[in-house]
This record gives sequence, structure tokens and C-alpha cells, in this order.
Amino acid sequence: MFFIDFHVDTLLRLYLLKISGDDSESLYQNKGHVDLKRLMESNYLSQMFACYVDLGKESITVSYFNDALAMIELFYKEIEALDDRVALAKSYNDYLNNKEEGKLSAFLTVEEGGILDNDLNRLDILYDKGVRAITLTWNYENSIGFPNYEYKTQHSGLKPFGIETVEKMDDLGIIVDVSHLSDGGFYDVYKYGKRPFIATHSNSRSICNHSRNLTDDMIKKLADKGGITGINFYGGFLQEDEKSTTESMLRHIRHIIKVGGKEVVGIGTDFDGMDGELEIGGAQDMLKLAEAMDKGGFSINEIEAICYRNAENFYKRYWGA
Repeated sequence: MFFIDFHVDTLLRLYLLKISGDDSESLYQNKGHVDLKRLMESNYLSQMFACYVDLGKESITVSYFNDALAMIELFYKEIEALDDRVALAKSYNDYLNNKEEGKLSAFLTVEEGGILDNDLNRLDILYDKGVRAITLTWNYENSIGFPNYEYKTQHSGLKPFGIETVEKMDDLGIIVDVSHLSDGGFYDVYKYGKRPFIATHSNSRSICNHSRNLTDDMIKKLADKGGITGINFYGGFLQEDEKSTTESMLRHIRHIIKVGGKEVVGIGTDFDGMDGELEIGGAQDMLKLAEAMDKGGFSINEIEAICYRNAENFYKRYWGA
């Protein structure tokens, strides 16, 4: 079985280790949830690596924007020596070429649109650096809009700069990611966006009533736009007892398919961005999800769709062949 994952926070974890003087871990091999070695051994076709920035803490460098650029630089240094097995992907065609050559496609993303800080020119810089998706907010209000953190700003929509940001991202070809975004912001992306969009790591609110999850209407509208959501493995978004189990993942997958159709769900693990006990403890265990789906009555076509084909089709819908 092959896999595609829309979201991991591995780059920040490694960057913090590097600046502390700890060079014992690398993107190729480390003690976290994800490394390139395990991705390749586990038949991953593609991994989206997020440059995650926390606006609730002081910037690591001179600014939050430079924090993201520093993680991008680390990413390039880490994959440089593995160019025969891993390659940056910036489009669907890049992904197809890498797949044909037997290479893992590594996509760069940013988690926290607040790093733009009311400057649309920064989108051009990020695009030129290879960034192909941006999570508009994390858990803090920013220049783009509002988070859905604990439902506190649930109905607040995008700010004027946020609408400009969505429009320019669509023009450039940077995927709009609505995970973490307020409900009001989600509906503004649906209203103003011209391309399919994504919730890289969000589940079903009907199955687990958490503000980070999508309502049924949001799932329908995401599907209507040709978008997709990635099942998040964090227990708090899966069930009330906050246990991360394959059984709870299947409940979300079944419901999302029932509401939005079979093409609207993929995988967005959130590895290296969460704690707690995990039944799927890292990239090395991903086959457990496919096995659970098989035991749960999913057909081989359905399992392949969720594990990687739906993601491939989303790439194609977004960027075109």
C-alpha cells in the first residue's frame, strides 16, 4: 500500500534541536514520528512538510517570517544529499515525475499565515522558495483572520487582507489550507476562492465535537469545491476520551465519505505536532490504518483512495496535468 500525508510538524522539531546544538537527529533519521528513512521504507509517495510558526511565543530568529525561511533552508539542506531518492515537488507534474523515478515527493507548506503580516509580497517570496500550501491561521488571530480555537471566534470571517491573500494564493498556485480557521473564515474561503482548497489535518465535528473539526455542511462545501480533508491522528480530535485509535479514525472516515463523497477524505496525520499515546506511532506504522480499513469492510479501491489516490486526484484538480 502507498501513502500520502498532508501534514507533519517535523521541520520545527528538527530546527529547535539544531539551534540548541543537538545534531544527533536529521530529517533522514530521527526519534520523532517522521523521518525520510521511514517514509521511504513505508511506501510513501508524498509528504507535505509544514514550517510551523507559533505566534504565541517569541520568534526564534529576527521575525516569524524569518523563522519559516530558516526551516525552509534546513529542509533544503536535509534533502540535498538524498536527491536520488527524495525530491521537492511544486506541482502535480513534479509529483508524477518523481513517482515515475521512484522518488518520494516532498512538498513544502507553512502553518501560520500570520507570518505574512499584511505584506502580500511575502507570498511571492514563499512561492519562489517552493511553498505550495499555507494554513491561514493556527490558534491565534492574525492579519488574515481568526482561529476556531475553543469556538471563541467561531463566526468571525476573513479580514480584508485575508480575502486578498486567498485571491493571490489562488493566482500563484499556493493551496489554501483551512485547518484551524474559524467557521466564518472557512465560508469566506468557499465564497472568494477560485480553486479547490484543503483542510490538511481536520476531522468530523459530528463524530467528535471539537472546534478543530469540520461540520457536515463544511465537508459538503469542501467537496463541492473539489477539496479534501486529511484525517488527523491526534486523539483529542478523534474521540472524547482522546485516545488515538484506528477504530476512531474509521468512524470519521466513514462519516466524511457519507456526507461529502468518497473523494473528499485523505490523510493528514499531524505527526510531530502532538503528544499522547498513539496506536499508529509514526510513519513506520501506517500500514496499520490500511489493515484496519480492510478488517472494517472497506474495499481495496476505497483503501487505496483514502491512503493515496484521493490525494493524487486533488493535486491534479488543483494544479492540472
